[in-house]
Amino acid sequence: MLVRVVPFARIREIVGGEREQDARDHATAGDVYDALAREFPALRELRPSTRFVRNGAFARADTALDDGDELGLLPPYGGG
Repeated sequence: MLVRVVPFARIREIVGGEREQDARDHATAGDVYDALAREFPALRELRPSTRFVRNGAFARADTALDDGDELGLLPPYGGG
């Protein structure tokens, strides 16, 4: 199945922008992130604090994805 990955901020800098990610059936948001981290090892340090957004709604790492889903990856951020 294909998942559209939309990275933000630091993750976008590492990955280089939006991409279609091939994933196995019944993959989770965390599975997709981990596959990206194998390709881009710098993502490993951001994993514990990355937030996932599935089709516009916050999701957990163990949220199952479907073919054609959009997965947003939000690194830690701050502001005031």
